[in-house]
Amino acid sequence: MKILLRVILFFTALLPFAAFGREESVDSLMQVLEDVLRDRTEYIAVRERAIADLRRRLEEASGDEERYELLGNLHDTYKPYNTDSAYYYSLQREAVATRLGEREKILNARMNRASTLQAVGMYREVADIMADISPGELPDYLLPHYYYIMRTLYGNMADFSAFSPIRAQYIARTRAYRDSVIRVNEPGSLARMVSVADQYNSFGRYDKAVKVMRGFMASNDLSEHEKAICAWTLADSYAHLDNPEELKRNLIISSIGDMKGAVREYVSLRELAMLLYKEGDLERAYRFMNVAIDDANKCNARQRLVELSRFYPEVTEIYVDKIQAQRKSLQMALWIIGVLAAGLVTALVYVAKQIRAINVANARLNDSNRRLTETNADLEKAYREIEENSRLKEAYIGRYMDECVGQIDSLDSFRKTLLKLAAAGKYDELKKQLKATDKVDDRLKDFYDSFDETFLSLFPTFVEDFNGLLLPEEAIRPRREGSLNTELRIFALIRLGITDSDKIARFLRYSVTTIYNYRTKVRNKARGDRATLEDAVRAL
Repeated sequence: MKILLRVILFFTALLPFAAFGREESVDSLMQVLEDVLRDRTEYIAVRERAIADLRRRLEEASGDEERYELLGNLHDTYKPYNTDSAYYYSLQREAVATRLGEREKILNARMNRASTLQAVGMYREVADIMADISPGELPDYLLPHYYYIMRTLYGNMADFSAFSPIRAQYIARTRAYRDSVIRVNEPGSLARMVSVADQYNSFGRYDKAVKVMRGFMASNDLSEHEKAICAWTLADSYAHLDNPEELKRNLIISSIGDMKGAVREYVSLRELAMLLYKEGDLERAYRFMNVAIDDANKCNARQRLVELSRFYPEVTEIYVDKIQAQRKSLQMALWIIGVLAAGLVTALVYVAKQIRAINVANARLNDSNRRLTETNADLEKAYREIEENSRLKEAYIGRYMDECVGQIDSLDSFRKTLLKLAAAGKYDELKKQLKATDKVDDRLKDFYDSFDETFLSLFPTFVEDFNGLLLPEEAIRPRREGSLNTELRIFALIRLGITDSDKIARFLRYSVTTIYNYRTKVRNKARGDRATLEDAVRAL
């Protein structure tokens, strides 16, 4: 009977794992994520309604005890959504706790404030707050929060540490506080199991971490936010196990949970975007990265913004590789065109009446090839400029990807038109096409409009801020809203870090002297020291 009971228990324990093994395909999960992103405003509305209800109840609260609890709920609801509001309500909660005169409540509110400061990367302030709190004076129910803050603090400091000996010290403290998190949390709780898996990951035992998390997820009915946390931990393990399929699956699951929970402070969608970049799915990766950046800005999660900036060089490298591959294809096409042209010249050399016409056509074709070569040189220059401006690369890459591809398509179409005219002997029409400049002017206007739109989307208050540096009567206004004039474009480029007059002149198609005169003229309008105007523009 005992043996039979053990067998039954054994197979019963395996059932959750069997159910968990029936997983959706990555393509199906990706479609779910696309649907969730499309309907995300509905999930955000749910969180906004919950916030509005808590604020209404706070206004109607009859006593400080009730206010204290409601302020804690508001802090927790805002923390992954808007750190500014979360910080405000943590201060309000501490003020109420101080009025109540209860040390336990004051410490709890201070830890709320510390956790919010941690989300924006203010680690020194977090350390100062936590230094005044002793775990010995905390009740048991607050110890998990205390140790989690300390574990996260030293984990983040280790991640951003520049020197190995200091990093090693932070890692040792991280592990010690992680052990405390595991010790004070209930067995089988989410916090404890995630910390156990994190511990296995930190010691390189990724298979053990996977076993712990998969078993926990299969055995528990988790909320969307809890699924996101568990799937992110699993993704961390699979990244080290060199299992790209499971890594991608769990990043998608985690992203779905974050989006459904209307969370704005996260990592999964950003990591998924980077994975898609490496796979060549640039369109989807660009959209996902835009969502991650927008959420980090709206949440004011500065730590996530710093992390995002560290990915720009990698994104740029992938993008440049793709453009270089396209350029090689274009060069191959030009070589083929050259060979065909040579064959055409050889064939027509026997026709005496066409010799002169063929020579003229070849000269025009060479001129067209020269124009293509110059355009390629301009493109290469643009790519180098994109590499040099790493902080703003992600925003410009997506916009100018379409611009570059459109230009290549336009040039290729123009080349084919010229080739057809040459082949048909329509040399007057060919000469007319080559003399026309309207296509270049149209492309140039579109380019400047695109630059203005992109820059003003990144710096919507630039014109007002820039005019704030000038004398009131010298304010510079564009001719139409949503655009820049030449003077504003020059200082927009300076704001982006392009200070060389020669580069600015080439960008705006002016002479270096003209650009110098513009810069001097605007410096003379400065409200303060003219010599520091451009430094002030870069600091806007």
